[in-house]
Amino acid sequence: MYYHHYGYGPHANQYANYPYRGLPYMPQQQTTYDYYHPFYSTYPTEDRERQHSVRGQATWTEGGPVTECGIPWSTNHYMTAAVGADAPYQCGQTLRIRNLSSPDHKEITVKVVDEVANYPSNWINLHRRAFIALGASPQVGVIHVEITPASEPEKNKWGDYLSNVIQTAFPGYNITGYHATGKTEVAATEMGEAFTFTLQSPQETRHIEGIVHYNPNTDRVLSVQLKEV
Repeated sequence: MYYHHYGYGPHANQYANYPYRGLPYMPQQQTTYDYYHPFYSTYPTEDRERQHSVRGQATWTEGGPVTECGIPWSTNHYMTAAVGADAPYQCGQTLRIRNLSSPDHKEITVKVVDEVANYPSNWINLHRRAFIALGASPQVGVIHVEITPASEPEKNKWGDYLSNVIQTAFPGYNITGYHATGKTEVAATEMGEAFTFTLQSPQETRHIEGIVHYNPNTDRVLSVQLKEV
């Protein structure tokens, strides 16, 4: 059974999590226009560097076993989300979500794993873990956000390998993103690749550097190093 979340305030209860897929439910008796609050209407930010961003609202869900994209909610360590079927975002696309409701404007990267019919294009339904990673309490229900399309990160098997190691080493944290910081040829039979990971818990943010040394001829791992930076 999935948790039905009804937020607080005059507009918060317009979307509840659908019991089987964990997606927002839209009451049929209201029109699409009724779901838009003037303050949250879609518009570009004034920052030219974020000219493709839109502001809107984010809710949360526990997810479900079936998605329209065929991508599990557990993908990307649950840093995932559903968007409206008419939104300009595609399955598998990476989005940067910025929490405008918090003073520090925390930002995370999520992957689109589901689509919802008749859902406003400037709303996003985050997995509960992603909602918390933004510094928001699930009890709040609805927060103001800025949504920015981001390029799909290049797949890196060693980055993914270290992600699994770090997730095991820091069980109380969610990995909200990582990027490569260097690649070194130590010897003909040894390569080193370094990555910096951002970890988020309800209490704090930590940055961990992970370095994996491997044999490029056999892809066998030689050593792994983790340290806080």
